[in-house]
Amino acid sequence: MSKIQMKNAIAELDGDEMTRVLWAVIKEKLLEPFIELKTEYFDLGLKARDDTNDGITYESAAAIKRLGVGVKCATITSNQARVDEYKLKGLTPSPNGIIRAELDGTVFRTPILLKNIPSTVSCWKHPLVLGRHAYGDVYKNSEMSVPGPGKAELVFTGEDGKEIRQTIMDMKGPGILQGMHNLDSSIESFARSCFIYGLDEKMDVWFAAKDTISKTYDGRFKEIFQKIYDEEYHEEYKKAGIEYFYTLIDDAVARVMRNDGGFLWACKNYDGDVMSDMVASASGSLAMMTSVLVSPGGVFEYEAAHGTVQRHYYKYLKGEKTSTNPVALIFAWTGALAKRAEIDGTPDLAGFAKRLEKETLGLIEDGYMTGDLSRMANPPAKEKLDSWQFIDRIAARLV
Repeated sequence: MSKIQMKNAIAELDGDEMTRVLWAVIKEKLLEPFIELKTEYFDLGLKARDDTNDGITYESAAAIKRLGVGVKCATITSNQARVDEYKLKGLTPSPNGIIRAELDGTVFRTPILLKNIPSTVSCWKHPLVLGRHAYGDVYKNSEMSVPGPGKAELVFTGEDGKEIRQTIMDMKGPGILQGMHNLDSSIESFARSCFIYGLDEKMDVWFAAKDTISKTYDGRFKEIFQKIYDEEYHEEYKKAGIEYFYTLIDDAVARVMRNDGGFLWACKNYDGDVMSDMVASASGSLAMMTSVLVSPGGVFEYEAAHGTVQRHYYKYLKGEKTSTNPVALIFAWTGALAKRAEIDGTPDLAGFAKRLEKETLGLIEDGYMTGDLSRMANPPAKEKLDSWQFIDRIAARLV
């Protein structure tokens, strides 16, 4: 069988631990036998990032910008235990934070729903899409610990040399401090991306923050969203029969648990990180969610939205076969390949990406699945598969 040809390459960003192991298996069994795969490869494993002082991370972001499409495996953001384990030079920043800051835009995350995996939130009947701002906040913060009493201040020095000072706290003893920022331009891009997505998908758009407490920071988000909606999208939304509204983040959480889904929930960076994991888990598994970063310049990065599955990786190193769910990794690849096909005008590639998704979900709905899904399947799973068996079964359906 002749392989499907690609016109242009995808930026491929490899990752860490169990997801790195499965990334290679997916390429070997599900992609390379069927596609003449073209990628520009970047090793974003923790040690490689440390060795290059994150130079490799910035190079990969530049490649995504240049090529227009990237696909990323899950990666470790180090803590002190990881510094010791991997013998790193020091704590490394979040690679996702670096890439998102370089590309800007919005991360859209959508749960993958299956007929035989009921949601633990019984009223959810339609996918609940998370629109996560991909710039700033805690992911681009500056922080320090202070040794003792003193005054903590927030200081802004303008280009003209004038200072604005505000006391954060008169510290009575040792403590910790954190500074965050965002940019009006990035918030505007975030808002427009969400409103465009809502129009394209004919979905209501919610935006939620905490402006009652964070009157300036969160208040700015609320203000920009409302201004752009009123000036640019209100009439289009009215014609489409959809709506936009703002609510407090705690109110949004309460409403979400009583809603049947089918809307876009726009969240600030950290809120979106947490809430997308909640939605994914309630929909079946953290591995059952698609994630794509869409930049204002029309650049797309597809990724697995979950972690590196550290516990399974340690079992794998002992020679054990694990039942790690690879669906999010597979769908990162299919999303990137489908977008590459759309941009390049290669329908055969688009058709393969769609078929791979169909056969992956078909296998699960036929009763053959990994351990995370087998515990909640209704009707019960016919067979619990390890990751290698699961990928091999998909490959057999593709032949």
